[in-house]
Amino acid sequence: MSVAPVPHRRWLIAGLASVLVLTVSGAFAGHAFSADVPRGAKVLGIAIDGTTEQAANALRTGLAGRGDQLAAPLTVRIGDKTATVQPQDVGLAVDVDATVAAAVSRGHNPFASLFGGDEVPPVVTVDEARLASALAPAAKQSGAAMTLPAVAFDGTTPKPVYPKAGRGLDPAQAADAVRDGWLRHPEVEVKLGEKNPVSSKADVDRMVAEVATPAVSAPVTITTPKGSVTVSPKAIAASLVISSDAKGELSSRVDEKKLRKALGKDLTKVEVQPKNATIDGSGGVPQVVAASGGSLVDTAKLAADLMPVLQRGSDRTVAAGITDVKPATTTGDLAELGIKEQVSSFTTYFTGGLSNPRSKNIVQIAKEVDGAIVRPGETFSLNGHTGPRGYAEGYFDAPVIMDGKLVPGVGGGASQFTTTIFNASYYAGMKDVEHKPHSYYFTRYPAVIESTIMYPTLDLRFTNTTPYGVLIDTSHTDSSVTVSMWSTKVYDSVTTQYDPKRDITQPEKISLEDGPTCIATEGSQGFTQDAWRIFRKDGREIKREKFTWRYNAEPQFVCEAKKPPLTVKP
Repeated sequence: MSVAPVPHRRWLIAGLASVLVLTVSGAFAGHAFSADVPRGAKVLGIAIDGTTEQAANALRTGLAGRGDQLAAPLTVRIGDKTATVQPQDVGLAVDVDATVAAAVSRGHNPFASLFGGDEVPPVVTVDEARLASALAPAAKQSGAAMTLPAVAFDGTTPKPVYPKAGRGLDPAQAADAVRDGWLRHPEVEVKLGEKNPVSSKADVDRMVAEVATPAVSAPVTITTPKGSVTVSPKAIAASLVISSDAKGELSSRVDEKKLRKALGKDLTKVEVQPKNATIDGSGGVPQVVAASGGSLVDTAKLAADLMPVLQRGSDRTVAAGITDVKPATTTGDLAELGIKEQVSSFTTYFTGGLSNPRSKNIVQIAKEVDGAIVRPGETFSLNGHTGPRGYAEGYFDAPVIMDGKLVPGVGGGASQFTTTIFNASYYAGMKDVEHKPHSYYFTRYPAVIESTIMYPTLDLRFTNTTPYGVLIDTSHTDSSVTVSMWSTKVYDSVTTQYDPKRDITQPEKISLEDGPTCIATEGSQGFTQDAWRIFRKDGREIKREKFTWRYNAEPQFVCEAKKPPLTVKP
């Protein structure tokens, strides 16, 4: 027997290798023509191989079966603080098409196609702006916010606010961290970065010299077809806004709302306010009060036209137009919407009289809501209707609940109106969309069926699910506020049935240092209670809804003078 020479053996091995390569290439080619996504590819454990269409359908079906996981709140840690993010609120979702496209691109690797795909990371979408808004409170508490440059006014004296660096949230980096960590980790960490305002100290000084100082150097005369109005330096200072955007870039403008408020009664000389159609039920029989049109100064255009005038030392005159304004609600609207009778009314009471800051806030928000129309299918938002409730909008400092205790805060008392309008909508049969009861129980409110509010994070919203429009009518005395709703009755009655209180806890006593921010309280019990909203029509109960809330025991806060430290004599 003879042995083949070594070169022949090498030729044989090379031939076998060529056959193997052809076999592999043939297998890859065959698979490539039959599928777009590598065999065995998975996203979050969901098998998605096959054609692009098959993979997309498989992924959508798999994700639909994990609705609870996709909708679960995400905990985001920022320094030593955490924030809870609701995925649907910030647009956090899996982009199916983009994820499948990423899987297909992996299929271009022949070894992935031959030996099977691996786990493909999902492509995640998120609304960067909404995420930044949701994380802002935690970021503010955890970091040292940069001081944004601005120019404020002390009366008519410009006061510069110089920029300072700080540590804050970078929206793009936060979005990247949440995209990467969602569905992979129970908690995602977002880091704060160094933030420096764009505008400098020199920019602030230039704004003071070139804009703020000349603006209040003399009054401005506004000429209109119906007469003239004088804008005093004080009114100019109250309406001129010199501030920065989120990056710290300075700009100046005249705020239309502040200008109108600063001019106040002076505008009545040249304006006629429009009046909406309303229903007056004070006489016992509802009477429609007809609408009437008005004519108002075009303050939006005036605010823009004022800016170049404010920087002039002379010829400080600007022309303003008068525009005809139709009423928002006409007599015909009331008839068309079926607004003809009172369907609910609710009253809450307050102390201190109308000169009390809290009472003023209640009256202010009531006036802003008075006459609002909620059309069939529409959702009414109290925050959306009033907007911010700050000093500029006519609100005052009054007690609000912060961190479990009463402290002075602008707009305190708005929650009482919120409870009043919530009850009016509740007994009118409106659909509850959003409301949150207080953390402590206050005897001036009905248990469970009450609501707090905080702009912009906590809102009161309800939807008009009836086929008729709803007119919101508000009124007040020196000790009460009332909200009535006018429409066409759908139900014979809407009532409340309470279950007994349970899990009752007692308050603890907490001593606080005496001072302007300390507000003493007597404390109250904590408890859980159910309230049933019962609807009746045609003499029978047609449905009932359950409302449940847990009140914490309100501590008894006592304001005490700070005791000096003990000294030990040697």
